[in-house]
Amino acid sequence: MTLTEQTPQRRDSAYALLEVDGVSKHFGGRGHGRFTAVDDVSLTFDSTKMIGIVGESGSGKSTLARMMVGLEHPSSGSVTLNGREMTSLLGATRTDRVYARRTLQFVGQDTTSSFDPRRTLRDAVRRPATLLHGLDKDAADARVDSVLERLGLSPAQADRYPSEVSGGQRQRFALARGMVVSPRLLVCDEVVSALDVSVQGSILNLLKKYCAEEQAGLTFVSHGLPATAFIADELVVMYHGKIVEHGPTQRIIDAPEHPYTMRLLDAYRGPATPAAQG
Repeated sequence: MTLTEQTPQRRDSAYALLEVDGVSKHFGGRGHGRFTAVDDVSLTFDSTKMIGIVGESGSGKSTLARMMVGLEHPSSGSVTLNGREMTSLLGATRTDRVYARRTLQFVGQDTTSSFDPRRTLRDAVRRPATLLHGLDKDAADARVDSVLERLGLSPAQADRYPSEVSGGQRQRFALARGMVVSPRLLVCDEVVSALDVSVQGSILNLLKKYCAEEQAGLTFVSHGLPATAFIADELVVMYHGKIVEHGPTQRIIDAPEHPYTMRLLDAYRGPATPAAQG
């Protein structure tokens, strides 16, 4: 029996796919040395939503994203995946951990340190296909090649090392590593912010196409409002660790209600979205 067969899918669960309930995250000790990165945030995510979380540096959006996928533990509140608390799920059986990692995939901005410089990019992308899908080497390579083709990458490029490709190509390989297990929710944290505008547009369009074809949800975390507004159906605006505005993207763009959202929009009025130029 393969890991795929062992892993509980729970597609008919009455629970939300992912629920963040009253989550806060504190760093440092008590008193004046304590910093609250995320303050009492509640959101739900599923495989039909394209949600953008936007805010300036220090707004808490990246810490929230890391808590969503279990890379950070909340100081209070809970994160549940299909009704099961994330921390206990990741600390339970191997089958449960495989289920969590197949269901949720996280792609971050730092593609330099996230790849082992001693291994080829193919090795990096193939690894989750074998560990989480239970595929043998040949089947995993076929799966890798299929995902790379959708991202505009060639099998030959996959045999290179991370230092031998451009930053934009390395970011696509990072996305391929997340997509290769067919997650139900892809969480992307600042995946285009370090790229030039033309490359940004290409990756945003690839993400939209992939999620539509795979019926996967997307949580897109960024300080860049044009890119986030282009890709997301819903916007979550964070400021000092709190959600100050949340609603349909077009409504927020047309009629923002919070002063901070208005300031974000004022800062980005005028320039075309990256996707329009890509």
